[in-house]
Amino acid sequence: MSFATSNTIESPFQTLAEDYMKSHSDVKITFNPQPNDSYDQTLRTQLQAGNASDIVVTSPGSGTGRSILPLAEAGFLEPLDDAAKELLPEGSATTFGHDGKVYGQATEITVAALVSNETAAEAAGGFPSDFSGLQDQCKALESTGKSLFALAGAAPPNTGLMAMSLAASRVYAEDPKWNDKRAAKETTFAGSAGWKSALEAVNTLKDAGCFQKGAAGGGFDAITKGLAGGTSVSGFIPAPSWKQLESAAGGAKFAVRALPAESTSKSYVFASANYAFSINAASKNKDAAKAFLDWAAEPEQTKAFAEIDGALPVTGLDKYDFGSGAYKNVGDLIKDGKYGPLPNIQWPNSAVYDALATGVQGIITGQKSPDQVLQAMDAAWGQ
Repeated sequence: MSFATSNTIESPFQTLAEDYMKSHSDVKITFNPQPNDSYDQTLRTQLQAGNASDIVVTSPGSGTGRSILPLAEAGFLEPLDDAAKELLPEGSATTFGHDGKVYGQATEITVAALVSNETAAEAAGGFPSDFSGLQDQCKALESTGKSLFALAGAAPPNTGLMAMSLAASRVYAEDPKWNDKRAAKETTFAGSAGWKSALEAVNTLKDAGCFQKGAAGGGFDAITKGLAGGTSVSGFIPAPSWKQLESAAGGAKFAVRALPAESTSKSYVFASANYAFSINAASKNKDAAKAFLDWAAEPEQTKAFAEIDGALPVTGLDKYDFGSGAYKNVGDLIKDGKYGPLPNIQWPNSAVYDALATGVQGIITGQKSPDQVLQAMDAAWGQ
């Protein structure tokens, strides 16, 4: 089994597989964890070479190198059975396959927003409620040697996620169908005031001292150390990380929050099935892999996986209790429908997201302007 990892804490994919082996003593699953910032390239290289794992963790859509649609179209993934189809979140079928076939089995609903060290936030006077207050708090924290955000500036997946988080309230809160309009050539990134505002906000955050020192060269370990140690208050990371960080932080409490918008009425988060189990079409152990996926699709396991990972369950979200726990700050947004899938899931290829992620790195180092990045995204889309 291959999966991406961003820290030294055991992956929930590995934990679930270990539970499977405990109840299936005749099965041995070997783990192939890969650094998150190189996982996409490594996965595709191994699939092309014919030596990839039997089970690989993928993502819906076509926007990244691990995305299901291009990998399936290239013949790398095995079609899955009805158990996987039954786990498809509403409206997501086209991001998991085509022609009635499904190539990925959703594992959870992942919120992509901010993970906050609530103990550190309380010590800093509370978490800001809007973007103006955010800038003020950044400056106050910087003067004490701390930061509001921990950023892995050298890791494109993290700079890209930050940019999309900034676009949440500026683009998708006002127009959830923006991606559809881009696909229909009714708009462009460069011609979008919302996207321009989102990338200009990267400079705003940098100038306000919102990132830790050396953020441009930071890896994912900078986020783990900063948040667990309380030297940074929050980070642009998938919500399930709250649980892993809490276990490593020695008593600090963590929670999931929306990035403060310019006004609270524009608050918006991304929440979708961002991870899936897929089977390598060249696997010599397909029967064993399918047996594992069928087991993982059972309600007891889908619930257990969400709890292990600190995510939201892939089924039953309408009955989920947001009143307490790590998701209480985003519960109203999800119940009110103020959320949507990560934008890049619906982008036509991984090059668009690559242009965004590496472009934001250039903005942080002063080598690129927001306009240049947006133009590169349009070029990657195919105009």
